[in-house]
Amino acid sequence: MKGTSLDLRVSILLFCVVTAISGQIRYSIPEEMRKGLFVGDVAKDLGLDVKRLVSGRARLVIDNEIQYVALNPNKGHIVVNERIDREKICAKKSPCSFSLEIVLEDPLELFSITVEIQDVNDHAPAFPKKEINLEISESTPTGTVFLLDSAADPDVGINSLQSYSLKTSDHFILKQQTRADGSKFAELVLEHGLDREKQSEHRLILTAVDGGEPQRSGTVKIHVSVLDANDNAPVFTQSVYKSSVSENVLRGTVVATVSAVDADQGFNGNVTYSFTHLEEDSSYPFTINPHTGEVTLTGAIDYEASSNYEINIQAKDPWGLVGASKLMIELIDVNDNSPLIIMASFSGKISEDSTPGTVVALISVQDKDSGKNGQIHLNIDERLPFKIKSSLRNYYTLVTEQNLDREKLSKYNITLTATDEGSPALSSTKAVVLDVTDINDNAPAFSQHVYNTQVMENNSPGVALVQIHSTDPDQGQNARISYFLIDGEVNGHPVSEFFSINTESGVIQSLRSLDYEQVKEYKIRVKAQDGGSPPLSSNTTVIVHVRDQNDNPPQVLYPVQTGGSVVAEMVPRAADVGYLVTKVVAVDVDSGQNAWLSYKLQKATDRALFEVGLQNGEIRTIRQVNDKDAVKQRLTVIVEDNGQPSRSAAVIVNVAVADSFPEVLSEFTDFTHDKEYNDNLTFYLVLALAVVSFLFITCVVVIISVKIYRWRQSRVMYHSNLPVIPYYPPRYSDTLGTGTLQHVYNYEVCRTTDSRKSDIKYSQPMSQSLVSVDDAGIETLKNGEQSSVLSRMSTLQKPPNNDWRFTQGQRPGPSGATGGPEVAMGTGPWPQPPTEAEQLQALMAAANEVSEATATLGPGTMGLSTRYSPQFTLQHVPDYRQNVYIPGSTATLTSNPQQQQATAQQAAQQALPPPQVSAQPEPPKAAQTPASKKKSTKKEKK
Repeated sequence: MKGTSLDLRVSILLFCVVTAISGQIRYSIPEEMRKGLFVGDVAKDLGLDVKRLVSGRARLVIDNEIQYVALNPNKGHIVVNERIDREKICAKKSPCSFSLEIVLEDPLELFSITVEIQDVNDHAPAFPKKEINLEISESTPTGTVFLLDSAADPDVGINSLQSYSLKTSDHFILKQQTRADGSKFAELVLEHGLDREKQSEHRLILTAVDGGEPQRSGTVKIHVSVLDANDNAPVFTQSVYKSSVSENVLRGTVVATVSAVDADQGFNGNVTYSFTHLEEDSSYPFTINPHTGEVTLTGAIDYEASSNYEINIQAKDPWGLVGASKLMIELIDVNDNSPLIIMASFSGKISEDSTPGTVVALISVQDKDSGKNGQIHLNIDERLPFKIKSSLRNYYTLVTEQNLDREKLSKYNITLTATDEGSPALSSTKAVVLDVTDINDNAPAFSQHVYNTQVMENNSPGVALVQIHSTDPDQGQNARISYFLIDGEVNGHPVSEFFSINTESGVIQSLRSLDYEQVKEYKIRVKAQDGGSPPLSSNTTVIVHVRDQNDNPPQVLYPVQTGGSVVAEMVPRAADVGYLVTKVVAVDVDSGQNAWLSYKLQKATDRALFEVGLQNGEIRTIRQVNDKDAVKQRLTVIVEDNGQPSRSAAVIVNVAVADSFPEVLSEFTDFTHDKEYNDNLTFYLVLALAVVSFLFITCVVVIISVKIYRWRQSRVMYHSNLPVIPYYPPRYSDTLGTGTLQHVYNYEVCRTTDSRKSDIKYSQPMSQSLVSVDDAGIETLKNGEQSSVLSRMSTLQKPPNNDWRFTQGQRPGPSGATGGPEVAMGTGPWPQPPTEAEQLQALMAAANEVSEATATLGPGTMGLSTRYSPQFTLQHVPDYRQNVYIPGSTATLTSNPQQQQATAQQAAQQALPPPQVSAQPEPPKAAQTPASKKKSTKKEKK
């Protein structure tokens, strides 16, 4: 209900009164307005364009800590920013208002605005107590006045407390009084005498009403107790007591003393003192001694918060008779508040090209004290190029007084000092930092006006010649320097064809190889330009001196060397010692010592006849010419310069020692032929030497490679673990066979080339079976037996059997070889005793047979007789004579199908003829390849 009525009042009372007097605007608004409601159109009232508010970065400067209103620069309106409570801002002060300023920049403008707050009846009168207790003697005469507690209403004007009313009573009436400040209080007046015996208590209701719309009221109950007779009331010595006290007085100080006299004697004359009509929320920092009447300070007092206090005092005797008075306490202001410095407008930067008088900052200085204590002076250090100018009320501007230069001082530490006129004076300081922003007012400066550098001619393109350097005291982009070559020409060509410069580092590079003989010195103009706007630049000159290098050999001018004809100098036979034959003339386009020439005689037909001048190149005779001297003289003169390294040129001088021209002509016709012949002979000699050297080096390399290869092969074969592919010869019959094997099988052993380094031992016959058959019929060798067999085969040696029987198909030999009739019947002997390789091959075949049986046969026992029984035909037995490789030998054992068929037929008969004692068995002989034949031939020779 309260909110609805408040909104209704706000909508009714919302209006704005705008006045413009001396640049000031005044708005009037009711309190309790909602946030965002319109207060005033400052753009229209000040005659400003909204764009001006935006461009000038308009903002409000408010003295209060709470910003109750805000500026909308886009519309130029002032709107409510925080809830406005007039009672909180101004209390009982009327009219209530607060001031603010609108600050515009570029240029700086200041407008003062006052916002008056109109009171709204949002508070009802309220009494400090719920019930007022009065004790009145029955002897109290009519017309006696009893002071009642006043009701408090924070509103002002018509909305404040207007009147009191009392419910109808037979003994009391109500009188309403007004104080000097306009506040009202009520007095209860006894109209008819009291009779305690008839009625000892009276209950009344006091109502306080304000004048707002709608009207608000507050009530309190009055309880009157009738006492026995006491016919004298206390009377104060003064109707009004006044006192003055400084705001910085200490707590506990007695600020005033009141006194009242009661004509009664004894107990009825005792008087007690107290404060009356105190508001409920009042916080008077005073207390009164009820017996002595001394008023003492109990809290802090502040002149800036309240400059005076008005207190009602009551004196009461024991029987309830009271006397009333008033105490007025005035506070004296002391200088207890230091000035407050507020930077209303300060960007912290200023351009170094700002003219004197440019506003740097707008400063607001406030002091809560009054009078001289509130008068302030703002100062800064006089050594700074700034000064303070006074502006509007308590506003100052900081302006430049001199021209600024960032290169001298880029930052200013400014200390603002505000001092009031109090005694003693109080001051406060505020330090601000002002940065001077850079402008492009300085051109780059070279460290030298002219740069000199040297470079040797015939330099590599891209070589760095010199690095130039310049500085710019500006900052940032204004100090970023770039280097450029200024257009110019060298021998009709642009300088950019010869040189380039790094725009960042300033390194000058040569783009081509320079020639001292063409140009000895280059002058280059270089420009250094900064990155400012507009850019500034400066120029310098770079002189590149090209140093001479001995890159040109001497050139012989005379005698002229021609390819088609021979020029000869004639020396008469009557020439004396020192006769000038000719003079070799040569020049060198280099300079300095590189062009100093010396002449030497390198070769001559007769060295004892001529000499050459070291410095002048004159060829002279050093002895008398005689008849024995050859007519044709050939001189080779070397012309050498003095460079490092030196260069030279050779010239051939033909000299004819003769007295007549025909004699000379006949001698010099074969010069050209001899020269060509000598040149061809030299070429062929050099070519032959190169070919012979190449063949010799090639042979040495091949021989060394073959030696290394053979050595590595021998090492590999000796340490090799490669498997040996054995050769299995046909089986032989043996009368000594026992056990489960029907026959004793003999194999030929083939050994490697390194087998001579170890011994071969043959195992003895074994009586027990080495092959077992499991339940599934798979043959295998036991692990223990297998190892035993291998160990015995490696350690035992069996003497050779002298009774060998074999057929032609079983006889080893070349593939497809057949024997005689005796061989077919099995009675023929071996062609020759077995070789060392054949014995080794037979031994390895036996080992492979055992290994194969172990890998293929399962558990169980089955003799080899079972394997080679009639049910197990020879077609299951692989023919190991086919393509058998003997390690260390190039021989290959082969077999033809006819031999295999004959072997199968003989194996079916299962019978062999008895051995012959006188017959000497011969081991089978392997088929020989050309390599094996070569080996056997070597053994026979040994």
